Amino acid sequence: MIKLDLHKRLHSAEGEMNLAVDITIERGEFVCLYGESGAGKTSILRMMAGLMLPDHGTIEVAGRSWYNAQPGTNLSPQERHLGMVFQDYALFPHMTVRENLEFALKKHQHNDVIQHLIEIVGLGSLQDRKPETLSGGQKQRVAIARALVPRPSILLLDEPLSALDNKIRIQLQDYLLALHREFELTTILISHDLSEIFKLAQRVIHIRQGQVIRQGTPSDLFIDQEVSGKFKFAGEVVAIEAQEVLYIITVLIQSQMVKVVAEASEVSRLKIGDQVIVASKAFNPLIYKIEA
Repeated sequence: MIKLDLHKRLHSAEGEMNLAVDITIERGEFVCLYGESGAGKTSILRMMAGLMLPDHGTIEVAGRSWYNAQPGTNLSPQERHLGMVFQDYALFPHMTVRENLEFALKKHQHNDVIQHLIEIVGLGSLQDRKPETLSGGQKQRVAIARALVPRPSILLLDEPLSALDNKIRIQLQDYLLALHREFELTTILISHDLSEIFKLAQRVIHIRQGQVIRQGTPSDLFIDQEVSGKFKFAGEVVAIEAQEVLYIITVLIQSQMVKVVAEASEVSRLKIGDQVIVASKAFNPLIYKIEA
C-alpha cells in the first residue's frame, strides 16, 4: 500500500498554489491522476520519486517510510523501488536499445530480464539500433522497458503517450496493461485522454488546484448514470445522421468506426466531438456521454 500525505507550495502560470493531498493506493492498482495542466499532478509523481522535496508530509510504501519531514527521513531516488517514464524518453543517444536497457541493471542483477523485456515490448529487431533511428513510439517502448529493468514494484507514468499518434498510442496502451499484469505493478498514470483512462485505469483521482476533489472508477467520475452492459468501449462521436425516426451515431473507438442506432432522446445530449462509452447489453448497443 502507498500512503501519500504531501504538502508543497508551488508556483504555476496562474500564481502561487498550495498543494495538499492525502492519497492511499492499494498494491496492484492501476490509478490515473486526472486534472487540468498545472493542477499539481506531475509534482506528486516527482515527490514520490524523490526528485522534488515536499515542504512537509509523509510518503509510506508497504509500511516503510520513504519521506517524513519530522524525523528527517528522505530516501534517495535510487533507494525508492520504482520506475518512472516521462514524455521525452530521456534515452542515451550514444547507446543502442539493448545498451540503454543494460545501463538500468542494478548491481549484481542478472541480465535475463533484458531479453524478457525486449520480447514483451517487441524490440527484438531494434535492439542494436540507436535512439536517433527510432520512431517516437519505438523510443517510448524502450523508455518503458528501461524503467522496468530493475524490477520495480511501482511504475510512474507522466503522460508518456500524449505525443504519439492514435494507432501507436493504442498499441502502447496494450503493452502497458500487459506489463502491469506481468510484473504485478502498482501503476500511477497521468493522462488527459478519457479513452485511455477508461481502458487502463481502475481508479481515477481528480486533482484541481493541488487538491483531490473526487475519486472513483472512470464511470463514477465521467458518466452521470450507471453503465450497464457486458462490453464497454470509450470513443469519440464523429458523425450523427438522421434516418427517418431514428439516428445513426458513428463513434471512433480506437482505430475502428462503430455505428450505433439511437433515439432522438439519446441524441439530444450529444454533439460531434463528444467522448462517449458504447456498451453492449443483450446485443443492444447503448451509448453514454462522458462528462469531462
